[in-house]
Amino acid sequence: MALTIVAGFVLNLAMGRSTFASPPIVHAHALTFMGWVVIFLTQNVLAARGHIALHRRLGWLAAGWVVLMLAMGCAVTVFDIRAGHVPFFFKPLHFLVFDPMTLIGFAGLTYAAIALRKRTDWHRRLHFSGMAMMVGPGVGRLLPMPLIAPWAWEATFAVCLVFPLAGIIADMRRTGRAHPAWLVGLAVTLGVFVATEAITYSPVGAALYKAVAAGSPGAAIPPLELGHPPGPPPAAKPAVG
Repeated sequence: MALTIVAGFVLNLAMGRSTFASPPIVHAHALTFMGWVVIFLTQNVLAARGHIALHRRLGWLAAGWVVLMLAMGCAVTVFDIRAGHVPFFFKPLHFLVFDPMTLIGFAGLTYAAIALRKRTDWHRRLHFSGMAMMVGPGVGRLLPMPLIAPWAWEATFAVCLVFPLAGIIADMRRTGRAHPAWLVGLAVTLGVFVATEAITYSPVGAALYKAVAAGSPGAAIPPLELGHPPGPPPAAKPAVG
């Protein structure tokens, strides 16, 4: 999962689709979320090598780090909406809803894993399921998103399910059954999907977008329409007399 995230962002940079000349809030967001990838990898290495005491101490830093991720994730989403910087293959209102909803699902699974830290079988699988929800931005940068719009987010979501499904298959090969923690993880993940779609296409979503975008360039952008790709807009066709 960590490799997928890094590969997606490296590819984006190599192809010139992103730049270091971004606003400070974008850099703060990147450092926060890449910091989580480092924490997650470090925790796995510490546990695998038997350094449990250090693993537990770092776990409390991780618990606080999730709060920072929630704050930064929501802040940069609002920034993009208000600035009109939503990727053109996403509907702005959809983007406004699925980013925070995914973070809430991730945080819920992560804190459940921390609460069940003494039950290792649950702890590691819930953490894994939560991390799988964070792979979306990396996956999205590897997929041909413009070609699969307007289903770009749904396609990314489907690909991210590969990771917990791989965990289920591994369990079944070892023990003959899927651990119930995987079912909880999938239930939360699919719940986020259903809630995101429901809110996006409801009056609640429309009111939320209006409130967030009020008084900004984003207010002039139709919330449920895809944007134009970078470059000049297509020339208008001549009228037929």
